[in-house]
Amino acid sequence: MIEIRGDKKVLITPVTKEDIEDIKIGDIVWLDGDLMTCRDVAHRRLVEYGRELPYDIKDKAIFHAGPIVRKIEGEDDKYEMVSVGPTTSMRMEKFEYEFTKETGVRIIVGKGGMGANTERACKEFGALHCVFPAGCAVVAATEVEYIAEHHWDELGMPETLWCCKVKEFGPLIVSIDSQGRNLFEEQKVIYNERKEAEKQKIYPEVRFIK
Repeated sequence: MIEIRGDKKVLITPVTKEDIEDIKIGDIVWLDGDLMTCRDVAHRRLVEYGRELPYDIKDKAIFHAGPIVRKIEGEDDKYEMVSVGPTTSMRMEKFEYEFTKETGVRIIVGKGGMGANTERACKEFGALHCVFPAGCAVVAATEVEYIAEHHWDELGMPETLWCCKVKEFGPLIVSIDSQGRNLFEEQKVIYNERKEAEKQKIYPEVRFIK
C-alpha cells in the first residue's frame, strides 16, 4: 500500500502492482516494512543453481548492499545494522529478469542504473528499481528498525541475506518504473545531445580538439 506523510510518498510492504502503476521515473519514494539485502551470490544461487530463497520476498523489497552488522551483546542470535550502503546494481543485471520472475520482488534498491533485463522485468511483472544515494550508508542503517532474520550466513557478512524491518527508508529515486522507462538511459540521450551541441560551438574556436 501507499501512504502520504506530509511531503513523503511511503510504500508499505506488501506492495502491489497497482500501488506502483502511477509512480514514474524521477519520483522520490520511501519504504516501510520488509527489505532484504541481496547481492551477487544470492542472485546466482537462485537463477543459475535453482535454489529457493529461504525468505519470501514476494511483494517486498531487496537492497543491493553488503552491510556491516554487529552482534548485540547479551542477545541470542540478534544483530544490529551498523552501515548499509548500496552496491552497484549493474552487477546483478544479468540475473534480474529471472530473479524478479521467480521471486515476485516488487521493489529493487541499489546504486546506479540497470539495463534491458531489469527494464523488461519491471514492465512485465510490475516492479520498480530505485536508487539510494551513495555515500549515506550510516544514514541508511539508522532507517533499519531491526534485523528480523538472517540466512545463508556461510556466504560471509556482505552476502548474507539480512532480512530487515525499515521505517521511511530513503529517499529512493525511481530509476526504472513499471512501464519499463529507464531514467539513466533517457538522460544519457539528453546529455549526449547537449554535449554534441556544445562541441560544435567549441570546434571553430579550438580546432585541435576535433
